[in-house]
Amino acid sequence: MNSGRTVFSQLIQHLPEKEFHKCVARYRGDAHYRGFSCWDQLLAMAFAQLTYRESLRDIESCLRSLRSKLYHMGFRGKVSRSTLADANESHDWRIFADFAQTLIAIARPLHACDLMGVDLQQNLYALDSTTIDLCLSLFPWARFRQRKAAVKMHTLLDLHGNIPTFIRITSGATHDVNILDQIVPEAGAFYVMDRAYIDFQRLFVFTLGSAFFVVRTKSNVLLQRRYSHAVDKKKIQVYSRIKPYFCPPCNPPWPTQAPCGR
Repeated sequence: MNSGRTVFSQLIQHLPEKEFHKCVARYRGDAHYRGFSCWDQLLAMAFAQLTYRESLRDIESCLRSLRSKLYHMGFRGKVSRSTLADANESHDWRIFADFAQTLIAIARPLHACDLMGVDLQQNLYALDSTTIDLCLSLFPWARFRQRKAAVKMHTLLDLHGNIPTFIRITSGATHDVNILDQIVPEAGAFYVMDRAYIDFQRLFVFTLGSAFFVVRTKSNVLLQRRYSHAVDKKKIQVYSRIKPYFCPPCNPPWPTQAPCGR
């Protein structure tokens, strides 16, 4: 039964507002308050995401059509296109990044027992990236090719509930494998990656951190089988110890003999 509150305000009430204000204070987000706070900016961008707004003008037009309800939705500042543009430019992005980590820490325990489709007790992560195309005339700083602009979003997804635990946005020209330098492996966890992340020097960090990785191989990887173990033929998995080599001479082999399987 509707108690007089908008659906948007009922959704926002689940956000830990006190934790958000701690993030704002940490980076002095409202130190130069001009009538549009970081909280107002969060509400505006959340509203835009939930209602599929496509531009600042679209956000402004939609919210102004609800002028009589803005206060009850949580807004205290005046919503306008220029104000939103100034807030997006001046407010520290780390405020929202830290708050996102707070929300992730709240959400992950709620899905810790969700089924993943595999019989695995440890945490399972999937790492991949996606390229977001941009207009070169509007985003000249994001030049990707001669006539194209783009940024790349790298995401580490916790498959217990499909919750992102790590997100980085880089230039479109950044190679996927470079993001491995920014990930701290979780002991005992499994990481599933595509062949773009094959770099045995970087992957060896996962072994040192007592983590496991599953990655597709490349056609130019030379593998030498050292020895095999007797296994039950009824089982699908056959384990062996292999020592990988790269065809390109610039890439050194695996630092130690590593147990792998297929």
